Amino acid sequence: MTGIDINQFEEHILSIRLSADGFSFSIHHPQKRDDWNYTLYPINTAYSMTANLKNMIAATEVLRKTYKKVNVLIDTPRVTPIPFDLYEDDQVEKLFYYNFSPIRNEAVLCNILEKSNMAVLFGIDKHTLQLLNEQFPQVRVFTTTSPLLETFIQESRHSNQRSLYTHIQKNSMQVFAFERGKLLLTNTFSCKHTSDRVYYLLYIWQQLGFSQENDQLFLLGTLNDKQDLAKELQKFLRQIEEITPEKREIPFDMQTLLTCE
Repeated sequence: MTGIDINQFEEHILSIRLSADGFSFSIHHPQKRDDWNYTLYPINTAYSMTANLKNMIAATEVLRKTYKKVNVLIDTPRVTPIPFDLYEDDQVEKLFYYNFSPIRNEAVLCNILEKSNMAVLFGIDKHTLQLLNEQFPQVRVFTTTSPLLETFIQESRHSNQRSLYTHIQKNSMQVFAFERGKLLLTNTFSCKHTSDRVYYLLYIWQQLGFSQENDQLFLLGTLNDKQDLAKELQKFLRQIEEITPEKREIPFDMQTLLTCE
């Protein structure tokens, strides 16, 4: 991490990303496009998310500074997007558990995507949420799905073709399908091999009736096998494009989080 003037932390935004693959955080000045500091933090997979978070805060002095804003991104497959017209504050858990079985010590939160007129419901461990609220009194908690969904919806509105966006991570793959800004499908698959990713993507493509010649597939991710995936998919699909983030070392959902401001 490059140095930040000790007197300038209150001008910056702290964003923390919590994932089963590892934690990371960035410190960003909202008025300075190139002022990003990004740090990875390895986790002990034998510990809970709360225990790993507590250890990271204790071991990292800059996380205990005062910031203009603090955002936390939770990478979880337990996500349900709904049209905002269906959203009601007192019905959040009821709506969420239509899609998921309840689990112990889970809180259900909501992100409102104003540009897309959607609400994104997601689960978070209650102990993790309590620790975040204690450590960062003004914290705003997001699922990683929210900034991706907001970004892809806006992009797909400008396309005459149907689009499938694929966010590839180490042990999973998240997909978003659109037709001119209308969300057709979103889902997360646990997979780490190229062959499994090809199978899921082509199955979705077929089930949605997408055209092999005209509709678009966008690949996003930092994995080394992304090019291998593109090569295999090119045997079946004509319109494939890789999305290259402006800052390759920083997760795309963290970079696009500002779309939820």
